Amino acid sequence: MNVILILSDTFRQDLLEGRFKIKKKSSYTPHLDRFLKDSINFTRAYHASFPTVPNRADIYTGRYTLTFYDWSPLPRNWTILPQILSEYGYVTMMINNTPHILKDGYNFDRGFNGWIWIRGQENDRYRTYPRHPELPCDPSKLRKVESTLQHLRNNYGRRREEEWMPAKTAKAACEWLEENYREDFFLYIDFFDPHEPWDPPEWYKERFNPGYEGEEVIYPIYGPSDYLSEEELTHIRALYAAEAMLVDRWVGEIIETADNLGLLENTIIIFTSDHGFYLGEHNLIGKSIIFKEFHGLAPLYEEVAHIPLIVRFADELSYPHGVECDSLVQTPDITATILSLLHAEPPPNMDGYPLQKLLEREAERSIAVSSPSLIHGLRAGIRVTVTSKEWSLILAPQRMKAEETREYTYIVDGEKRVLKTLGDVRSELYHLPSDPNQKKNVIQDRKDIADLLHQEFLRVLAKLSANSSIYNNWKDYKI
Repeated sequence: MNVILILSDTFRQDLLEGRFKIKKKSSYTPHLDRFLKDSINFTRAYHASFPTVPNRADIYTGRYTLTFYDWSPLPRNWTILPQILSEYGYVTMMINNTPHILKDGYNFDRGFNGWIWIRGQENDRYRTYPRHPELPCDPSKLRKVESTLQHLRNNYGRRREEEWMPAKTAKAACEWLEENYREDFFLYIDFFDPHEPWDPPEWYKERFNPGYEGEEVIYPIYGPSDYLSEEELTHIRALYAAEAMLVDRWVGEIIETADNLGLLENTIIIFTSDHGFYLGEHNLIGKSIIFKEFHGLAPLYEEVAHIPLIVRFADELSYPHGVECDSLVQTPDITATILSLLHAEPPPNMDGYPLQKLLEREAERSIAVSSPSLIHGLRAGIRVTVTSKEWSLILAPQRMKAEETREYTYIVDGEKRVLKTLGDVRSELYHLPSDPNQKKNVIQDRKDIADLLHQEFLRVLAKLSANSSIYNNWKDYKI
C-alpha cells in the first residue's frame, strides 16, 4: 500500500465545484472536481493548528500542536510520520516548494529518505537579479515590499507554463513516481500556491477578469480591506482563482501519472490544505492583521478554518467513490489515517482519528477546534474557533493580557513581529445552516449554545493535557 499526500497552501474549500465567485463567473478546478467523483469528499474538514508551519507540525505528528508549539524549527526529538514510515521500510519522499518549512533551519525534511526543494517562492533568498524589478502596484498596498521584490527576482523571465512553481513541483513528483512506482512509498507533495504573491500566467488571469488595466496588488497588506478599491479587490479574487486553477491543472497531472503507472489499485491519494484566505469577506484581506512591526490575530471564520479534504482510497480497499462524508474531521486525522492504512504503529500521544472510523461512525467528533498557538497567553486578540455540526463559535477570552512587555511571533511568513491586539475582540456565534457566510452574530440570543460549545472546548483542552496556565486562560469568555 502506498500514499500520495498533496497539500496546497491557502486553498479555500469553496474553490471546489465552482462555488467561488468572481463577478458572475465561477472558479474552475476541473481536475479536482473530477477527482471528487472518484473519491470521498470530507465536506466538514477544519484545520487545527494555524497557520503554515504549525499546520505541517500537526500533519507530521498527528497531534494538536497548538497547545505546546508555535512557528519554529521542527524539534529533533519528536516522533514524526516520515520517520515512522521509513522505519517500516517505506521509501519516503518530500517534494516541496513551500519555503518556510525548509529555509532558516526549520528541518521539515527530517525523516524522509529523500527531498527536493523547488526554490523561489515568496521571500526565499534564491536569486539576486534583477536587483530592482518593477513593482506591479503602489508599494504602500504591499504587505512587505522586499518580499515582493524577492519573489519577482526569483521568478524573473518566465515564459512557458512549465516554468511556474506548480508545474515544476508536479513534474518533479511525476518523475519520482516513474522511478519509484514499484516500491512501497509515501510521497508528500507540498504546493505553496495559491498562497500570495499571486503571479499566474497571463492567460489564467484573463479567464477571470479580462481587460483589467489597474494595479495588481499581488501581496496585499493583511487587515481591513477598505484600502482597496472595488476593482482592485475583484482583481485580487481573480488572481487568487487563477493561481488555484494553475494548481488544479498540475495536481491533475500527478493523479493522471499515478493512474498511468497502475498505482490506483494500491495507492491512497489525499488532497488537502492548511487554511484559507479572506478576499474581502468580513471586510478583511489576508488571514491575520499586520500593521508595521505588529502582528494581530484575526478571527478564523469559515473562509480560513474550513479546508478541503479529499481522499481516494486505494481500489483494493473497496471504499466507495464519489460520496460525501459530513463528519467533523481535522488535520491530525490525516496522519492517523495514513498510519492505520499502512499498518504502522502510531505514537502513543497521537490525537487524530483514522478517517475510516469516522466513515463507519465508529468514532465521532462533537466539535472541531481551530486556533493559532495558545502558548503566548492572551495576546494579539487571540480567538479560538469551535465548530460543531451546526454552529461556529469564535471564542474570545474574558481577560486579555496586558501587553506591557514585547513577545514576538514568526507567523505568517517567518518574519519577526510583535504580538499586539489590533481591533475589538469579542466572541461571536453563527448558525451555519441558515447563515453560512457568518453575517448574523447571534451570541446574545443563543448564549446557551455558546456555553455548551465553550464547555466542549475546555474538555478538549483537558484531553490534550494543556498546561494549567492555558486551561485557566480560557475558563471564561467575553461577549
